[in-house]
Amino acid sequence: MMRSLWTAASGMTAMQLNVDTISNNIANVNTTGFKRERLEFKTLLYQTMERATLDPATDSGKPVNLQVGLGVRPIVSTKTYTNGSFERTENPMDVAIQGDGFFVIDRGNDTVAYTRDGTFKLSINEDEATLVTSDGYYVLDTEGERITIPANVPYGDILIDQSGYVSYKDEEGEIVTLDAPLSIVQFPNAQGLESIGQNLLIVTTASGEALSEADGETTSISSIVQGYKEMSNVNIAEEMVNLIVAQRAYELNSKAITTSDDMLQIANNLKN
Repeated sequence: MMRSLWTAASGMTAMQLNVDTISNNIANVNTTGFKRERLEFKTLLYQTMERATLDPATDSGKPVNLQVGLGVRPIVSTKTYTNGSFERTENPMDVAIQGDGFFVIDRGNDTVAYTRDGTFKLSINEDEATLVTSDGYYVLDTEGERITIPANVPYGDILIDQSGYVSYKDEEGEIVTLDAPLSIVQFPNAQGLESIGQNLLIVTTASGEALSEADGETTSISSIVQGYKEMSNVNIAEEMVNLIVAQRAYELNSKAITTSDDMLQIANNLKN
């Protein structure tokens, strides 16, 4: 059996996953805080037909190996954590992070997740309003507590400064600032975070534990911008080029399979 059949098949499988990744980027071009992904590949084992040799007596021999590769496989998908463009929304509950930070979200059952999506909402419960995500998960402050304000405070009277402190006007017109700001964290290796959907990420051993900006555990500090949301950092033109390249690579691998099949048919038809 020709090696090229299995080698080209591995290439087709890899390119199919590459197209899947590119399609996901394009599908999320308008997803708030989405970070584009890139698939990386790795060669499979090589079969050594002849090894390089050198005869010390004559100082001569074969200077290079004779090897043939056996295909390719996807090895990792990495996110590009560059800032997306900011879009003004005029909504005081929309906040964007300028920098490398992530918001901390309470998922319930004593578990937390992290996100760049700052399109928050207010959940009203009797006389309190709590800051939540679009899915109803609570946004946490630097003390690990939920962020609550009186339920009768109008939207327009809520302010969030660049450090993440939430303030509002009370009934007497006085400015009241909450004790703890929004929790903003960074990671030693953000590439190691695991996506779980709903614009949320969770910690893994590869990402390292969250580093609090408020506690001075990071070398850089992010800024909060109220009234804006961070758009996806997907570049449609770039993704379309990548899609065409992946499609052509898929076609060429399929052509290699067809060519190998034709060669096998010719060999089978040989007669003495």
